[in-house]
Amino acid sequence: MAGILQRWGVWIAAAAVILVMPVFVTSGFYITMLNQMGVLIIFALAYNMLLGQGGMLSFGHAVYFGLAGYTVAHYLNGIGEETLPYLPVSLIPIMGGAVGLFFGVLIGFVSTRRAGTTFAMISLGFAEMVTALTLVVVTFFNGEEGIQTDRWVGPEPLGITFGSDVQVYYLIGAWCLIATAAMYALTRTPFGRMCNAVRDNPERVQFIGYSTHRIRWLAFSLSSFFAGLAGALHAVNVEHVGFETVGLAQSGLVLFMVWIGGAGIFMGPILGAILITLLNSNLSDFTDAWYLYLGLLFMTVVMFARNGLAGLIVMHEPIWKIKIGLFQKMIVPYALGIGSTLLAVAGAIGIIELAYFMSTRTTAETITHLYWVEIDAAGPVPWIASAAALAAGFAACTRTYPIMAASYNGAIAEVKALVAS
Repeated sequence: MAGILQRWGVWIAAAAVILVMPVFVTSGFYITMLNQMGVLIIFALAYNMLLGQGGMLSFGHAVYFGLAGYTVAHYLNGIGEETLPYLPVSLIPIMGGAVGLFFGVLIGFVSTRRAGTTFAMISLGFAEMVTALTLVVVTFFNGEEGIQTDRWVGPEPLGITFGSDVQVYYLIGAWCLIATAAMYALTRTPFGRMCNAVRDNPERVQFIGYSTHRIRWLAFSLSSFFAGLAGALHAVNVEHVGFETVGLAQSGLVLFMVWIGGAGIFMGPILGAILITLLNSNLSDFTDAWYLYLGLLFMTVVMFARNGLAGLIVMHEPIWKIKIGLFQKMIVPYALGIGSTLLAVAGAIGIIELAYFMSTRTTAETITHLYWVEIDAAGPVPWIASAAALAAGFAACTRTYPIMAASYNGAIAEVKALVAS
C-alpha cells in the first residue's frame, strides 16, 4: 500500500482535487477561470515538450492549438446541422489532437530540419502565415469574427449535455489529467531521454547513430498533438474560435507560461499556467497596465531565475528532505528578503500606476485609486510615497539578499555534510 501511494500518490491527489474543486468553488467566474486554467496547462506542457525537453524555441505553436479549435468548431456546427456524423463531445478532444498532429507532421518535417535561431524564425514565419490566412480564407476562418459554435449538440452518456460550465470543468479536468500523465510518461521513456540528449548535445547524438531530425520531428509532432487537444477543449469551453488563437500573442503567452514556471522541470509549465491564468483573470480587472507587469515579470525571471518558479522550489528540495530543521532556520532571512522585495514592488507599482493614469486619462479629473485608497494623482504626496517605498525596498534588498543567500548556502553545506557522513 505504501509503495502504491508513493508511486501514484501525486496523481491520486490531483484527481481528488479536480473532483472536489467545484464543491468549494461555486462562483461561475472562477469555474470559467479553472476551465481556462486546465486548457492552458495542457497547452503549456505541450509547448514544454519542445522548449524544455527538446530545446526547440518556437514562436508559432499556437498554430496547432488554433487550427484544431477551428476544425472542432466546424465539426460541432456540422453535428448540430446534422450534416456530419455524431461524435460525443467527450471524445472531441481526440479529433483536435489528430488535427494538431496532422499539421505538426507536415510543418514539423520542414521546421525541424534546422535548430536554434533558424528553427525559431521558421516557426515565426508559419505563425504569421496562418494568421494572415485567417483573414483571407474567410470560408473556413470567417475573418475577424471567427467561428461561433454550440457544444450542446446531442445526447451523452448518463444524461450529460455539457450545457453547464461545471460539466465542462469535469471534461477539461479529466482530459488535463490524462494528457498530463501521458506527457509525463513520455519524459520517462528512452525517447524522452533522447530528446534531452538532442537538446544538450546534438553532435554526440549524431555520433552514436541517431538522427537528430527524426527525434525533433517526432517530438514536434507529439507536442502538436497535445496542443491540438488543448485547442479542441478551448473551442468546447468558450464556444468560439477566432484568429487570435493562432496568432503570435497566443504563442508568446504560452512561452511566458513555460519560461516563468520553469522550462526544464516538468511541473514548471503547470505552475506557469496557473500563475498567468490567475493574474490575467484577476489583475487585469484592476489595472490596464497588466501586460507591462507581465513583461517585467518575464524579464525578472529571465535575468534572476533562469529555471523559473519550479527551479526555485527544486533548489530547496534537498534541504527539507534531509533535515526540516535546516529549512526552519531559513524562515527569518527569507522573510526579510521577501518583505524587502514586496516593499520595492509596491513602490514600483505605485509609480507605474500613477504614470499610466496620468498619461491615459481622457478628462481633467486627477482623482484615482491606488491600493484601494482614493488619491490625487496630480499631487506630490502619492509620487513621493511611492518613490520612497521603492528606494527603501531597494536599499533593504541590498542588505537582506546577502543574508538570504548565506542562509541558503549554509543549509546546503550542512546537507552535504550530513550526506557525506
